[in-house]
Amino acid sequence: MAETASDNGTARFARRATLRRSLRLLGSFRFEQSDPALFYGEIASDSAAMIADFYADLTGATLADTTVLDVGGGPGYFADEFAKTGARYIPVEPDPSEMHAAGLSTVGTVRGSGMALPFRDDAVDICFSSNVAEHVRDPWLMAEEMVRVTKPGGLIVLSYTLWFGPFGGHETGPWHYLGGEFAARRYRRTHGHEPKNRFGESLFAVRARDGLRWATTTSAQVRTVFPRYHPRWAWWLVRVPLLRELLVSNLVVVATKAVS
Repeated sequence: MAETASDNGTARFARRATLRRSLRLLGSFRFEQSDPALFYGEIASDSAAMIADFYADLTGATLADTTVLDVGGGPGYFADEFAKTGARYIPVEPDPSEMHAAGLSTVGTVRGSGMALPFRDDAVDICFSSNVAEHVRDPWLMAEEMVRVTKPGGLIVLSYTLWFGPFGGHETGPWHYLGGEFAARRYRRTHGHEPKNRFGESLFAVRARDGLRWATTTSAQVRTVFPRYHPRWAWWLVRVPLLRELLVSNLVVVATKAVS
């Protein structure tokens, strides 16, 4: 059973989950389309620090010499931040156009689907995915793949955008509240081209309840579930069914793989 919005395994990160951090990250969202390097740079820096905190709480060690698999690593914005930690960073991305979208070159990038990761069982120390599950047709198959490739005792961190949250429609928001198809049509009429994230093709309605349900059924030991961009004092929102869907923009599930 998941420890919902607790400090179980996230004590270091909980101390950094301040209102200042939340405002800085949320402020970067307005640059997602106009200046993706700035937006993803902020997210990458926070992600590396967050994973380092979780791993230190789990093992007492740094990320140095660990293998971090990033499912849906995109064009490589995260690579430099994880390199600073001393980790071996391996991004997996199914879309070749996305891999080269920023003109970056990340050594070791693997082309593959998150729903069928091209890695053997028990291959990596840490498996991480940020803002990808909402772009996958079967995100919970992807989540189980993340568990499969992680070593026993290793760390799994799944972070995804909630459909009914303020950023659920990505660039088509806030019209996604009236339906994904409506939002996509309106975007096309307004901008003269299709949105990058097309509902039903590359963007899907994933809810908080879906992640919480997976947390109760996976073989991994779920240590905590919390809203990524909220300060620690607002993590209680995850416990309230309707509020969490509307007010939590991103849900994080932190787990460790069971040791047989």
